[in-house]
Amino acid sequence: MNNNTKDSNSEKVFPSGEDLDGAQNILIIGAGLCGSLLALRLGQRGYNVNVYEMRPDLRKTDISAGRSINLAFSDRGNKAMKLVGIEDKVKELCIPMNGRMLHDKEGNTFLSNYSGRDYEYINSISRGELNGLLLTEAEKHENVNIHFNKKCKSVDFEKTTALFKDYHNKDEFIEDADCIIATDGAGSALRKSYYLEKKFLFSFSQDYLTHGYKELSILPAEDGGYKTYKNALHIWPRGDFMVIALPNLDGSFTVTLFLSYDEGEYNFNNLTTPEIVTEFFQKEFPDALELMPNLVDDFFENPTAPLGTVKCSPWHYKGNTLLMGDSAHAIVPFYGQGMNASFEDVVVFDEVLDTHKEKGWEAIFSEYERTRKPDTDAIADLAIDNFHEMKDHVGQAIFQEKRKIEMALEKNFPEDYSSKYSLVTFNEDIGYREAMLKGRAQDKAILNMLADGVISTEDDINDILDKVKTETEAILEDDRIAGLH
Repeated sequence: MNNNTKDSNSEKVFPSGEDLDGAQNILIIGAGLCGSLLALRLGQRGYNVNVYEMRPDLRKTDISAGRSINLAFSDRGNKAMKLVGIEDKVKELCIPMNGRMLHDKEGNTFLSNYSGRDYEYINSISRGELNGLLLTEAEKHENVNIHFNKKCKSVDFEKTTALFKDYHNKDEFIEDADCIIATDGAGSALRKSYYLEKKFLFSFSQDYLTHGYKELSILPAEDGGYKTYKNALHIWPRGDFMVIALPNLDGSFTVTLFLSYDEGEYNFNNLTTPEIVTEFFQKEFPDALELMPNLVDDFFENPTAPLGTVKCSPWHYKGNTLLMGDSAHAIVPFYGQGMNASFEDVVVFDEVLDTHKEKGWEAIFSEYERTRKPDTDAIADLAIDNFHEMKDHVGQAIFQEKRKIEMALEKNFPEDYSSKYSLVTFNEDIGYREAMLKGRAQDKAILNMLADGVISTEDDINDILDKVKTETEAILEDDRIAGLH
């Protein structure tokens, strides 16, 4: 994370939403990370906010249920925390990760930093702790009310009402509002209503990887410490599959196995007995297995979940309803940007509110989608790119040479060069799409020149910078001429 301090906008609190002709009652579906942050920000701006969440209050009960319990938190997410004024509270929940710790089959490790700039790193953060903090901060505002155990069954986007079922008494009830914003994740009830009602032209795609994932764990050492290096994202890349591990504050690591459902010698469909699971780990991840005496229990207790990308349009219906966060653009987790992208949604939405609040909800929703969608499409594509990079390319010699050159460029020219990873992760003031286009061109330039012997890790770093800049610009110009921008 970039420690350079920037001005916080947290004092930008609006007394009311009267600029929207009294349309002040906002219904948010889903109190996950995006929904709770949105409720907090809209509460600060003076809107009357009601949030409905189908799960119990996670501050009172453990509801992780095999979902990722920690996440990568970086600058785009932190920009949102600055906006609502809780950056310092969130920082206490973070464990810095300076780079990727790569583990080969023999147990050798290699630390590959995320950036050549020392102040740039990502953080491991507990999903539940962060969500709980956001809920607590949102509830400090009298105009914000959060209701748990209430499942949204459907949304009437023409009447701006939502049908809910109360899990306790099984009653169904309807809530209405001046506008409804759905932050209810990849299985969004509002998105389903858009699709099923066929009242307007709605495009929707849901693409699954052939791989799924399963949560495992490395428990703390007997003295409560960490069994392996704390300040890194650990990766065991194996070509067609991989294991990753992120640290938790209690000394444990959350481990995730990414593996094909049905391809390869070992896959989720044939890992059916403790013996086969143990054999797989002994063969492919022996050093991880040593740290995981609880492997078999975790493997058979936790579910195997799919990995999918959701894209859709439009996100809004008139000025009545809007999709935000994963409900509009769920992505696979391989850039560590799912949560950060959803948090950035709130920042962008807040900026649009500033500039369009006199024009009404329809203008706000329309401008928000126009501004935001190209960037969320880009991070979805980047996340799939990074899936292939993490499980395979990081172990290849030419890729390691490229990383060496990029690290040297960032270290020697911190103002002049940022890798694709840095552009996406640490440059929160440029959009994902711009970061993707420039980053891909740079990657292509460096890899081509390495393959052709035009540059090498032994060359003068000033010469390398000149060649990379020239070649990158040529590739970007070709893309522009081809209409790819």
